[in-house]
Amino acid sequence: MGEPVNLPPLVEPGPALSLPEIQRYARNLSVPTIGEVGQRRLRAARVLCLGAGGLGSPAILYLAAAGVGTLGIVDDDAVEISNLQRQVLHGEATVGVSKAGSAAARVADLNPDVTVVEHRERLTGANAVELVSGYDLVLDGSDTFETRYVLSDACSLAGVPHVWGSILRFDGQLAVFWAPHGPTYRDLHPVPPAPGSVPSCAEAGVLGALPGVIGSAMALEAMKVIMGVGSPLVGRVSTYDGLDGTWATIPLVRSQTPVTQMHPFGQVDRDGYGASPADSACAVLADVVAADVSAVPDRAGAPRVAERVHMADGGAAVSATSQVLDTVEILELQEMLETRADGGSDFVLVDVRESWEHQLSSIPGAVLIPLGDFRSGAAFARMADAPSVVLHCQGGVRSAEALDLLRASDAHHGITRTTRHLSGGMNAWNRSQPDA
Repeated sequence: MGEPVNLPPLVEPGPALSLPEIQRYARNLSVPTIGEVGQRRLRAARVLCLGAGGLGSPAILYLAAAGVGTLGIVDDDAVEISNLQRQVLHGEATVGVSKAGSAAARVADLNPDVTVVEHRERLTGANAVELVSGYDLVLDGSDTFETRYVLSDACSLAGVPHVWGSILRFDGQLAVFWAPHGPTYRDLHPVPPAPGSVPSCAEAGVLGALPGVIGSAMALEAMKVIMGVGSPLVGRVSTYDGLDGTWATIPLVRSQTPVTQMHPFGQVDRDGYGASPADSACAVLADVVAADVSAVPDRAGAPRVAERVHMADGGAAVSATSQVLDTVEILELQEMLETRADGGSDFVLVDVRESWEHQLSSIPGAVLIPLGDFRSGAAFARMADAPSVVLHCQGGVRSAEALDLLRASDAHHGITRTTRHLSGGMNAWNRSQPDA
């Protein structure tokens, strides 16, 4: 595995095209490897798109424009103003509207011949196999690791091809997983990353054009599989470096025991870590970067692709250990803030995010000292007299790095005090508020 493979068409061609269809799809029909038969295969296909967000937006638009007959859209979220920077399916008029409904309306305007099935629900272990089994192919634009693993297992059991993509800042990657013909997502990542060890899209950021590149490539892979043209990315992971404008392809082989039944996500013996709703991946990468791919043993001894998160500022993801130890939970922080307000024990609460993030939302009484100041050393003098320090960021990744840097500085200067960081960061704080 790892060499380009040619597979037979996934879908049998439907009836002959009508004259209006010939006029609409004339540019597709002109491509020798597509022709009328290929177009009829597209029209007969049923594709399930998981997520109508950053990756789902361009994929859904191009699949609809190409004439895929039925598009199922799974998304239980509503459109938010912050989505519009990259989720081009939606507009200001649809803020507050269901993403599935907004996407369906946009598809109807783009190509009324496409049938859209809205699934305003979250994919779970209980509904995944039934949902996936009603479609020929699944396109994964999901934003949590739990969903990715559940979808991978469901597609493996149903024998349905699974087009996957992932993005972060300027980097992206995609692959086609298809259990009867090659590896699956679990072969790429046998276990999910430790909770809090991977930055969310909101925390790490993503340039809006990047989902357009990767999402469009995902749509192309889906069409190749449907029509049986070219060599789909089965047994290969394609990575894109937006800063360099370069693509690389990494071979991937089967290494894990095939899935035989659905399991609850988070089983320690299978997934290594418990499920957590805060472990958002934002369709985000922590997945593979071409320069850092190597074979390392997983917990069962099978080789797998090594993971590393690359940060645009040159930093790297902190270790999982510092993410799960020495943390403050939300209830404890609330009690500490109340005690401090009553004149009790004192501590300094430090927000290590950027200024613009602090302006959008903040914890009352938090002092802003961005992570960059910890890296440069400028932050430490500002906290020299603090008897105790609690750090927080958006999700826990940056605050864990800041905690490591602060402790190293304290050790160097002989300072002894309690230093911790907030588990789940601002995301957890926001969820704990009454109006959340």
